[in-house]
Amino acid sequence: MSELATERLVSVDSHVHFSDDWVKARLRRELQPVWDEANRKAEEYAARVLRGGQKNLELEDFVDPEASQDPGHFEPAAKLKAMDRDGVYAEVIFPELAGAKIVNPSLMGSDWKEVFQGYNNAMADFAAHDPVRLMTAYQLPLYDIDFAVKEVTRLARDKKARCVQISPFPSDLGLPDIYDARYEPLLKTIEEAGLAVLNHLDLKAELWDVFRRDPTPQKGIFTGLAWAPLAQSICMWILTGTLEKYPRLKVLFVEPGLGWLPWFFRELLDPRMHQHYEFPGVKRPPSETFKAQCGATFMYEPSGLKACYDYFGPDCLYWSTDFPHPATCWPHSRKQVVSQFREAGIPEADRKKITSGNALKTFGLG
Repeated sequence: MSELATERLVSVDSHVHFSDDWVKARLRRELQPVWDEANRKAEEYAARVLRGGQKNLELEDFVDPEASQDPGHFEPAAKLKAMDRDGVYAEVIFPELAGAKIVNPSLMGSDWKEVFQGYNNAMADFAAHDPVRLMTAYQLPLYDIDFAVKEVTRLARDKKARCVQISPFPSDLGLPDIYDARYEPLLKTIEEAGLAVLNHLDLKAELWDVFRRDPTPQKGIFTGLAWAPLAQSICMWILTGTLEKYPRLKVLFVEPGLGWLPWFFRELLDPRMHQHYEFPGVKRPPSETFKAQCGATFMYEPSGLKACYDYFGPDCLYWSTDFPHPATCWPHSRKQVVSQFREAGIPEADRKKITSGNALKTFGLG
């Protein structure tokens, strides 16, 4: 344990549960029923269309029993205490309740923009208990780019935002992919504000067909495949030349799993630059862009960690606790960090980069 005595561990993926009441308290009274009705419609659609009438998987199916019951899952002061117990200095926090999925024009009509700001304000109020240690992954809508640009400016100026979260799959929303010209004002604003873009693991719409066909009791086939569509998101950012167009933009892929990434770049992406494929706007090997402008988070994956470290080096790897999900190392993170990096054979200086230094730099924590 003395190996970590002076290190400020930073988790780049942790979760908190913003309740409906927490969000509604940040909305005008007239908008509170709008929030409830959108939730009702979204659940009705999920039950009837996405799950095809099959039993829902509850939040309890995706969390660690001890961690999920800790007050730090729900309350900001308790969250800091849970981090102290774990020996973690700072965390990027994602909501369990994905507000951007229900706060949209189809479910809320003309009220959606005000509710969206209220949702981000709810996240900001949680982080306000310690805006350095609690870094909110503020959500951005892609339906209205002018509004999204204003929201980036507001969050950076008033809420001291360090990162923003956008959907890794705009096409699931009926929108163009991230390379489209409509996003240029937004990406330029994010880049100029110095904010990191986070593409968190998400359920691609087509994956729900697997849910409906999965015969296993806990839908283990369905839940084991969510990482795969992130390959599409990585390609849309890199092979379209989008990241090279915004050279100061940083995009982190959250919970992608590590082991497949070296193979994906070494065997598929990089070789295509020298084969019969054209990628306008792409001037360097995809792995170079990934190393320069991207990153990937991980929990406990010593073999994948070693593979990525050997192929990409330490500068694009970001450790996380994934509190309070099943893979979490909470409240034993410091012990696990030592054992995992020793198993992966990574030198101490690079371990410090991966568990602390990279995040401190990316999020401007010194």
